[in-house]
Amino acid sequence: MQYHVDGDLVPAGSATVDVRDRGFQYGDAAFETMRAYGGSVFELDAHLDRLETTCDALSLDHGLGADDLRERIDETLAANDLDDAYVKLSVTRGVQPGTLTAQSEVDPTVVIIVKPLPRGGVGSTPVWDDHAVVQTTKTRKPPASALPPGAKTHNYLNGILARNELLSESDEALLRDSDGFVAEGAASNLFFVTDSGLHTPTAELPLLPGITRSVVVDLAREEGIPVLQGRYEPSEVREADEVFLTNTTWELRPVATVDGIDVGSGPVTTLLGRRFDALVERRHYGDERLSSVEGEDDAPSSDSSAE
Repeated sequence: MQYHVDGDLVPAGSATVDVRDRGFQYGDAAFETMRAYGGSVFELDAHLDRLETTCDALSLDHGLGADDLRERIDETLAANDLDDAYVKLSVTRGVQPGTLTAQSEVDPTVVIIVKPLPRGGVGSTPVWDDHAVVQTTKTRKPPASALPPGAKTHNYLNGILARNELLSESDEALLRDSDGFVAEGAASNLFFVTDSGLHTPTAELPLLPGITRSVVVDLAREEGIPVLQGRYEPSEVREADEVFLTNTTWELRPVATVDGIDVGSGPVTTLLGRRFDALVERRHYGDERLSSVEGEDDAPSSDSSAE
């Protein structure tokens, strides 16, 4: 494998960052996790926009244009002969003299790492082995006045602490805000289904609105499924008809249990998973496999998904 480090492709074993780098010392860095399908990155513009949002929150003026970052991503995929891959782009403030106070002049460290993933789209194999087992944690999301929730930085202490609470059978933490409302997973966004429609916690809560979350909301609306964004108690998630998680790598991952209570998948989760796969297929692989799903009865029953 070869990684992209500060403008150069280097063997993975030789890819290093200065131990004085602020990304290492303080977590003073922005990053995006992306997924490449068929040689191009899904929703790349949205990822680069969010990277800039994070950098703005950090007052990190790295001076790199979107075209430059795109080129580095493409070079890294090509160097590793990867069409379908996990892609992580990190931008740190680099090495600076002094202590915690950041300097205005930045010589950024820019790193891109990749690893192979299965082909996406229609008929694809999920990267996850099974439905998620979710556990509500004592660790809460910090308020926006303490940490900007929309900033995707190298400081992942909150998620680490939540994951450290998990029992051995659980594989994703469900975090609440300071008022006890469900916000998000440690590395995922939450959706659940009731008779009134598809629910997801509002972005007014301290959560990171994911790229896949946005795509799924759009797909649901296209299907005429009511999408409700609000403040929810953990009990409402446990009592839902269906629950699933989203992130870039998992795509849509059904949830088997929440706090030991069976929830599972269902027609809405299945429909949206199929629609997501078809979208990826159309954008990144042409219409190669789409004919195989045409004519299927994908629509959920009205009593399970609509008001």
